[in-house]
Amino acid sequence: MRRGEHGNPPPAEKTKDAMSTAQLLMIEDDFRLAQMVIEYLGQSGLEVTHMADGQSGMARLQGGDAGALPDLVILDLMLPDMDGLDVCRRIRSLPGAAAQVPVLMLTAKGDPMDRIIGLELGADDYLPKPFEPRELLARIRAILRRRETGPAAPSQAMRFGTLEIDRDARSVTVGGQPADLTSYQFDLLVALAERAGRVLTRDQIMEAVRGRELEAFDRSIDVHMGRIRAAIESDPKNPRRILTVRGVGYVFAKQQD
Repeated sequence: MRRGEHGNPPPAEKTKDAMSTAQLLMIEDDFRLAQMVIEYLGQSGLEVTHMADGQSGMARLQGGDAGALPDLVILDLMLPDMDGLDVCRRIRSLPGAAAQVPVLMLTAKGDPMDRIIGLELGADDYLPKPFEPRELLARIRAILRRRETGPAAPSQAMRFGTLEIDRDARSVTVGGQPADLTSYQFDLLVALAERAGRVLTRDQIMEAVRGRELEAFDRSIDVHMGRIRAAIESDPKNPRRILTVRGVGYVFAKQQD
């Protein structure tokens, strides 16, 4: 986290939106960084609970009922007791609502594979260290906004053969069975389905979901698309619903099973 001219992060912009009351869980072994994040986000009304290792972070998630779950987890990749990727994997395997808590992963590693694996394991977004505090806040707000409202859309469910996408319930079923998607992946699927038959570039897909462009990892969309296909396609290696248009992007097929 970069500091301002006088050694401190720049002040956060005050906000009165619904996200001001969000409860965040930060799993980070760097106490100094965690304290700066807590203070900075606190200026925007975001409350952060800090856990210094993976075990205590998981205990916090497993110990609360649905009403006590954090709205978002800020998860460091390098932890003293376990790998952050393993923590992300364990979060996504938790029962009930805990498995759906959005995860923003922090990584100091330069290897893109770590980011790819994190996204494949269900992280909603990532932010490399060192980072600007305003970007951290912007990414948190984007995730919470998607979770709170989802993409602007009519209320009725969309049906494509055996695939049903319920925008109100933020749920996806295939043949009546629930499909396991993160909040971000759900919004990506909705963005594609609402534009069925139209070829979209990666930038267009990101803009449709985020509402405004943020710097993104080049392969993040591709990784998420792979996860979505694994959840909704009968044969993810030969997809029939989400098709790749080489050199351009993706298209959601109008005609399905």
